[in-house]
Amino acid sequence: MVRGSWTWCLALALLLVVPLGGACKKKGLRPGEGAAGGAGGGIGEEGLGGSSLERAKRGLGPEENGILKDVHFGFDRYDLDSEGRDILGRNVEWLRQNPRAKVELEGHCDSRGTIEYNLALGAKRAKTVKDYLVTQGIAADRVSTISYGKELPLCHDENETCWARNRRVHAVVLGP
Repeated sequence: MVRGSWTWCLALALLLVVPLGGACKKKGLRPGEGAAGGAGGGIGEEGLGGSSLERAKRGLGPEENGILKDVHFGFDRYDLDSEGRDILGRNVEWLRQNPRAKVELEGHCDSRGTIEYNLALGAKRAKTVKDYLVTQGIAADRVSTISYGKELPLCHDENETCWARNRRVHAVVLGP
């Protein structure tokens, strides 16, 4: 009787899980995304999800050296310095050469400050980079933003070198 109960419970669990997976496909969502279309854990524009979050879920570390280079920021800052504009200039050239590519800009912060403050600061950083790309002729509908605040750091040490690496906007190429 115990073995029959276990099989019955497993069958019931499968019946409950399968329709949930189908609901995500019907709405055009990926598993783990909410009705607004953004991935859980970040503040983002509707639609494209969070690639770093997906990598973290698969046990992979965050990327630092992608096709598009990261833009770094000073402590408690979201304005672009000359180095950031130079990096974005190279990123703009790649985006012009790949006109069908879409990107998601992920705003990240160091570990200092509250979760709420860092989510807002990460969003401002991502918006600054998006605004710069748009002023350089990249169509706004090719660029989405999301903020992870301090939740997905590259480096976990508590020192200035590590904090500086974490204060960034990371661009993820989503494809055409």
